[in-house]
Amino acid sequence: MEIVSLNGRWQFKQAGSTHTNWLEATVPGCVHTDLLAAGAIPDPYYRDNERQVMWIGETDWLYRRTFSVTAEWLRHDHVCLRCDGLDTLATIWLNGRQLARADNMFRAWEFDARPFLHPGDNDIEIRFDSALVYGQARLAERYIHSWSTDDHKLPGGNYVRKSQCNFGWDWGPMLVTCGIWRDIALAAWDDARLVDVHILQDHTIAEQVILTGTMVLARDTAVPLRAACRASLNGQEVAVAVVELAGETAVFTLPISNPQLWWPNGMGSQPLYTIAVTLTDENGRFLDTWQKRIGLRTLELVRQADDWGESFHFACNGVPFFAKGANWIPADTFITRLTDADYARLLQTAADVHMNMLRVWGGGIYEQPAFYDLCDELGICVWQDFMFACATYPTFDDAFMANVAQEARETIRRLRHHASLALWCGNNEMEQGLVQNTWNPWAMSWDDYGKLFDQLLPQIVAELDPQTAYWPSSPHTPHEDRRAWNDPRWGDAHIWDVWHGMEPFEFYYTCFHRFNSEFGFQSFPEPQMARAFTLPEDRNITSFVMEHHQRSPSGNSKIMHYLLDWFRLPGSFDMTLWLSQILQGMAVKHAVEHWRRTMPRGMGTLYWQLNDCWPVASWSSLDYDGRWKALHHMARHFYAPLLISAVANKDDGTVAVHVTSDLLADVRGDVVWEVTTAQGQTVAAGMETAVFPANQNTFAAALDVQAQLAQHGPRDLLVWLALRVDGQVVSRNLALFARPKHLPLPDPDIRWQIAEVENGRYAITLTSDKPALWVWLEIPDGLQLSDNFFHLYPGRAHTVTLADLAGERPLAAIQQALAVYSLVDTYQPERASHEKTHPALR
Repeated sequence: MEIVSLNGRWQFKQAGSTHTNWLEATVPGCVHTDLLAAGAIPDPYYRDNERQVMWIGETDWLYRRTFSVTAEWLRHDHVCLRCDGLDTLATIWLNGRQLARADNMFRAWEFDARPFLHPGDNDIEIRFDSALVYGQARLAERYIHSWSTDDHKLPGGNYVRKSQCNFGWDWGPMLVTCGIWRDIALAAWDDARLVDVHILQDHTIAEQVILTGTMVLARDTAVPLRAACRASLNGQEVAVAVVELAGETAVFTLPISNPQLWWPNGMGSQPLYTIAVTLTDENGRFLDTWQKRIGLRTLELVRQADDWGESFHFACNGVPFFAKGANWIPADTFITRLTDADYARLLQTAADVHMNMLRVWGGGIYEQPAFYDLCDELGICVWQDFMFACATYPTFDDAFMANVAQEARETIRRLRHHASLALWCGNNEMEQGLVQNTWNPWAMSWDDYGKLFDQLLPQIVAELDPQTAYWPSSPHTPHEDRRAWNDPRWGDAHIWDVWHGMEPFEFYYTCFHRFNSEFGFQSFPEPQMARAFTLPEDRNITSFVMEHHQRSPSGNSKIMHYLLDWFRLPGSFDMTLWLSQILQGMAVKHAVEHWRRTMPRGMGTLYWQLNDCWPVASWSSLDYDGRWKALHHMARHFYAPLLISAVANKDDGTVAVHVTSDLLADVRGDVVWEVTTAQGQTVAAGMETAVFPANQNTFAAALDVQAQLAQHGPRDLLVWLALRVDGQVVSRNLALFARPKHLPLPDPDIRWQIAEVENGRYAITLTSDKPALWVWLEIPDGLQLSDNFFHLYPGRAHTVTLADLAGERPLAAIQQALAVYSLVDTYQPERASHEKTHPALR
C-alpha cells in the first residue's frame, strides 16, 4: 500500500458568501482554529467572546486544496480517498465531480477515487454543512429529548453523530465545530491488502500465552500470498509464524513462552509486545503491513453473587483491584489543538497520583491514538463509553442505526488490541430517567432503547471483541428494577446527592455502592487561570464574565453554600478561588476514603472529572492549562497504595482509624496518632503496630478521646495520624471534630527555605510554630510541586520537591516568585489580599 498525505495547507471560506475571500487553513484542524489563525475572530475562551462566535456553528463552510499525482501512481489497481475524520456533515468533490457524502464524525471514510483523478494537478473540495442547523431541522420534524437544552446546551445534537459536548455542557462552551479533524490521504494498492487482524489471548497454559490471530484480506488476485507474523518485545523477536493464503481469511498462532504480563498502574510493570503482520506475494513482493502493540494480560469485569448482592470489580491476571481514577472529557473544545505531548502531560499526572483507570465519557470523542497508547504505557485502564450521553436518540431511524453500527465496528477494531481497554459501555446516564415504557416528550421507549444498547452494541462487541466486557449504561442496575439506576446492591452508580442534591459531605458515609463511576464537586480555577480570561473588573465570582465561565446552573451559589458551611468567608477574590479548591478536595476526599474503607464491597471510585476543555469553574482536578488543583494534590494521598484514614465522632468521643492497602502483599506498619489543641499543645499520643493484609481495608484502631473532648471541646482538638512502614511515613491524615471555620487557629508563622538539590530540582522545607492547615505554595507556570495543600504539625519540618520543568529559572527567581499560604490567610483581612503578598504573580 502506498500513501499520499493530503494533510497540511488547505484553504477555506464561508459557503455561499460572495463577500469573503479564501483563507489559509491547516489540516487536521477545525474552522474555529483556522479562523483564529487568520485573525478573523477573537479568542472564544476570553471573557464572553464565545457569544460573538456562535454564528460559526450555524454556518456552512468550504475547504479546498490542489494536489498532484503521477500517471504511474494512477496505474495502481486501486486508488481510494481515505478520510480518518470528517466533522461532520461533509460533501466531497474531486475535480468538480461529487465523490461522496459523510455524516459521522467518529467514522473513517474510504471512497474509490481512481475514476475521478487524472495525472498532474487535481482539486479536492469538501463542504461542511452546519450540524446545528441540520439537528434543529430534524427536531422540528420529530422532537427527541436532550437534557439542559434550555440552559447550557444547544438543541439538535442527538440527531447528529458528533461529539455531544460540542453543543455545550455544564462545564463546556457552545462552540459547534466542523472541519477535517483527522488525517486525510490517498491510498493505492495492487493485488491484495490487509483489511483486519484480530488477536485473541489464551492464558490457560502455565508459563505461556498463546496468541491466535485472524486476518482478513481484500484481494483481486488468485495467486498465492504469504503473511509473516511476528511477535517481539523490546526489539527482540519472541515468536514467528508464516501463513500461506489462498483465500481472504487466515488464522495464525504465536506461542509466547515465559510471558511478561501487563499490569495496571501500581500492580506491576507494563511490557508491550509488538505484533507485526507483513503481506507479500509468492515472489516476496511487499503488499501491505499491519502492526500493533499489545499487553499480555487478562482484564475482566467480575460480577459474582456475594453477601451484599453482586460484585462489580475488575481483575487483571486474576487479581482483583480497586479502580482508582477519574472521568476524562475532551481536553480542548478544539480537539485538533492537542498534541501528543499534551496527552502525555495530562495522563502522566493521572499516573502520578496513583490512578489506574479513566472513564472516557460518552459525550466526547473516541480519543486520539496517543491517548490509548499512553494509557497502555502508564498502566491506566480505560472504561470506554460509546458516544451517547444525556439524551434520547433516533433508534427508530434505520439509517441512523446502520450508521451507528458501522461506527461501533470501526471503533472496536481500532481500540480492541489496547492492553488498557477494560470495558465497553453503551452510554452515559440514559437509564437515569431518559427511558420509559413509551416515547414521550422527556424519554424514549425501553423497546427502542434496547434496539441499540441491549441488542446491537453488545452483539457487535461479542463478535469483534469477545474478551472485553460490555455494560449497557452508566449507571446501570442489572437486576430487578432497571429504573433504580443507583441500586447499591449491584452495578455502578453516579452519586450526585452531594452537589446537585445539596447533601452534606457526610452523606457519602451512607453510600455503600459497588462501584462509583461518577461523583464530584466543583471549584474555581486558580487566580492565574482566572486572570487569563478576565479583566480586573471581572474578578468577582458574581460578575457576568465569571458566571459566563460557570455552566452548571447555580454552580457558583452551590460552591459558596458549601464553602460557608465549612470555612469562614474569604477575604478576597483570589482567596475565594483558592478556598473553593480546598473545599472541592475535601468533598472528594470524604467520598474516596469512605469507599476505600468499604472494600471489597465497593471496588471503584472514578471522580468527575480529571480535566477541562476551556477555562471554567468545574469539577476537574486539573484546570484547562493542566495546573494541579488542590483536589489533584489530595488525590496523590487518598489514592496512595497505603492509606490511613479516620472518622471522628464527637458524640461518643471516638476516632475510628482505618488502613487501606492496595498492595499485593501483607505489610507490617505502625499507626501513630497525636492529639493537639489548635494552639499545638499535645494532649494525647499513641502508637499501635499491626500487619495489614494485602488488597483490603483493615480497621486499625479505635481512639478514645472523650477526656480530651471534655476538657478542650470539639473546636479545639486536632487528631494527627500517620502510617509508618520500615520507619518511613507512607500516609498522613487529619481528623477534626468541628468545622474548620470554628477552629481557633493562630497565625502559624510559617517559615520556609529553598535549596537546589540537583539541576532544575529544589527542596523546599517548611516549618511552623503552630498548626498550619492546608498549606499551599503558589508557583508560576512551568514549575511542579511534589505536594501541596498539606498540614504542618507544629515544630515538625515538611519538605516538598519543586521541579523546574523547563530548567530555565535561577534559584533567586524561583525564590522571589514563591508565596506560601495556609487556611488563616484566606480570612484574615491583612493577609487575604493576594496582590499584596505575591507581587511576582500579579
